[in-house]
Amino acid sequence: MEKIKINTAYIQLDQFLKWAGVLPSGGEIRFFLAAHKISVNHMPCQVKRKKLYPNDIVTITDVGEWQLVGEES
Repeated sequence: MEKIKINTAYIQLDQFLKWAGVLPSGGEIRFFLAAHKISVNHMPCQVKRKKLYPNDIVTITDVGEWQLVGEES
């Protein structure tokens, strides 16, 4: 599991996918959500602007898994 550091209180899913290098731009999130199974903390997620917080775990089937960490980590 890769750790991704964020410098804010939260980050939206579309912004996170760009920040983590999964998508080249946040504008592609709609197509990405349609083509991939994404879960946040082991719960399915299809909300492109879902707020993600430090310690959240994002899993994308056949792509990868990431844990968000805050500034104090």
